[in-house]
Amino acid sequence: MYFRDMILEICANSYQSAIVAQNAGAQRIELCSELALGGITPSHGLIEKVVSEVDIPVYVLIRPRSGDFTYYDDEFDVMLRDIAFCRNMKVAGIVSGVLHSDLTIDVERTQLLVDASGGMTFTFHRAFDWTPNAMDSLSQLQKIGVDRILTSGQSQTAQAGLFLLKALLKKAKNKPIILPGGGIRPINIGQFIEAGFKEIHASASNTISSLEGTFPMHNLQAIQQNLQTYSDSEKIKQLLDAMYS
Repeated sequence: MYFRDMILEICANSYQSAIVAQNAGAQRIELCSELALGGITPSHGLIEKVVSEVDIPVYVLIRPRSGDFTYYDDEFDVMLRDIAFCRNMKVAGIVSGVLHSDLTIDVERTQLLVDASGGMTFTFHRAFDWTPNAMDSLSQLQKIGVDRILTSGQSQTAQAGLFLLKALLKKAKNKPIILPGGGIRPINIGQFIEAGFKEIHASASNTISSLEGTFPMHNLQAIQQNLQTYSDSEKIKQLLDAMYS
């Protein structure tokens, strides 16, 4: 009874997850890769396959790398190119956003992403939860014209941030839609329904065993939230010097 008028958006990190979400009855998919990193842009091949074979709306995460939400010019160019590809693939929606180094919303660049999205709906993602003033951020995003905000209420989980989520819902009046996400499960989803939210975001994920090689491929230190990995020109030169010496 609760779910009759609700939209459940499932964060799917693969074609298999997208098919499972659709077959289980989810109404929408946010497609990404690398859930453990908070999600990054999926490959063009994955986007094309999911959009062509899934019947429910597919929103694509546009986030070129893990870490923070401030981007160099070349990274931002990649984001625009990925959005253009999604538009050509007739993707239903884009999930993205940009912050300044002080964690306030980069209005100019976010507006460019919204404009580039054309007829696709635009969700500002959980970078919103890093911003220093949620209500000011909401007002900025209303002026930009985003369609929804994915947020945990600036808390570790949406349940912990429910008070702020309710305040955002009241102020926004569905322009944009406030989309709660982060730790929402069957045991607590009723709280969000009773609060008046019409859309819910969840991963509803599980883990399975994978083949294990003779040594690990993961560099756990490199995937810390406050670290970015990049190619070091000096180290490259040292390798070349060693090659030709």
